[in-house]
Amino acid sequence: MSAQERIHQTVSSHPVVLFMKGTPTFPQCGFSSTAAHILKLCGVKNYTSVNVLEDDEIRQGIKDYANWPTIPQLYIKGEFVGGCDIMKEMYQAGELQKLLEGIAS
Repeated sequence: MSAQERIHQTVSSHPVVLFMKGTPTFPQCGFSSTAAHILKLCGVKNYTSVNVLEDDEIRQGIKDYANWPTIPQLYIKGEFVGGCDIMKEMYQAGELQKLLEGIAS
């Protein structure tokens, strides 16, 4: 299975997926840490995180998949939402909480 197929399978079979550097409990960069913290603030307890540092194919592949150059990347119900800055803006506007309502709580 190609990296693109694995990414597609992951984002389409889980309601909330965060591709990040490290893990939610041990993030390996500030942006990934912030993204995981925002999900926590939104009350999301159960989500799938993918540590891109463990797999170079996924690390490059996720950038191609969303045509988005940076990590972390958030997917909700199979749709690309954005990276850390977009998550921050959406959270501050109350949009992310609405998007996540009733999902993975």
